[in-house]
Amino acid sequence: MSNKKLYVGNLPFSFGDAELSNLFAQAGTVASARVVLDPATGRKRGFGFVEMSSPEEAEAAVQALNGSEVQGRAIVVDIARERPPREGGGGGHRGGGGPRRHGGGYRGGQ
Repeated sequence: MSNKKLYVGNLPFSFGDAELSNLFAQAGTVASARVVLDPATGRKRGFGFVEMSSPEEAEAAVQALNGSEVQGRAIVVDIARERPPREGGGGGHRGGGGPRRHGGGYRGGQ
């Protein structure tokens, strides 16, 4: 295993970046810790990501902390998977646009 980044799920909603970092410091050196926020509301979403300083420390953190109880919640700790590349065009629409993009151009088969 060469990945140092961990997914951490089922976090208490009171947990911030500092609490997440402190929790994982018991398993090794934490390079970064981030609790994910909802972009629309700014509220914590109950999961985050931790990057350890080495793959060995990441594996030790999974072994030590997966399923452990934090503020009454059994947290999930696993090696983070790479996010697949996004598809589609810009502007939040799927596809590329074409002649209909800015109104006009498309005449229903004429």
